Amino acid sequence: MSGDTSMSGDSNLGAGAPQAADPSEIPATPEMEAGQEAGSHQISDQGSDLAGQLVALKAEHEALNGQYMRLAADFDNFRKRQSRDSEDLRLQITCSTLGEILPVVDNFDRARQQLNPQHEEAQALHRSYQGLYKQLVDVFKQLGVSPMRVEGEPFDPSLHEAVLREPSEAHAEDVVIEELQRGYHLNGRVLRHALVKVSMGPGSGAVPAGPQAAENGQAEEQDG
Repeated sequence: MSGDTSMSGDSNLGAGAPQAADPSEIPATPEMEAGQEAGSHQISDQGSDLAGQLVALKAEHEALNGQYMRLAADFDNFRKRQSRDSEDLRLQITCSTLGEILPVVDNFDRARQQLNPQHEEAQALHRSYQGLYKQLVDVFKQLGVSPMRVEGEPFDPSLHEAVLREPSEAHAEDVVIEELQRGYHLNGRVLRHALVKVSMGPGSGAVPAGPQAAENGQAEEQDG
């Protein structure tokens, strides 16, 4: 009997114990609602902060990218400018050096035109001289130097320097009659202007060209 009573008592105790509450069935209190609302506001604020940071990062990226593009453009312009300056300097040095050698070429050419060998020994010397002159001319060609052809061409102050002007029945005014000193190009650029005689057309009296001619003309007017 005592065993049955004990089991019955345990059963009654189990039946009388309170059951655990279901969280979903717990009514929301004002404090809980306030906490939930605060949490949602906090999440919203964090989202706004992230969006602001994203906008700021995008703006910074665009600014940095713009700086990079400007630096790249400036460097490219600097590189091109340095290349042009180096090329101009090289060309100036080449022009200066060749300009010093041109009088030697002029003297070779004058001597070549005046030589008229009669004997076999003189002819052999003349052939050697002609070979040396040809070698010099070939070197100039390889460097891009070419002589101007000016006779019969219209006078061009960018290519020619008029030393003398004289009347001519055969040529119109401002046409080159004679080449007094050969001019040269260097890869299309004027290496040395040609010294020329220029036609005044039909008339009388030769007139020196250049500043000296103008001074002479003014002196004659004053004397008159």
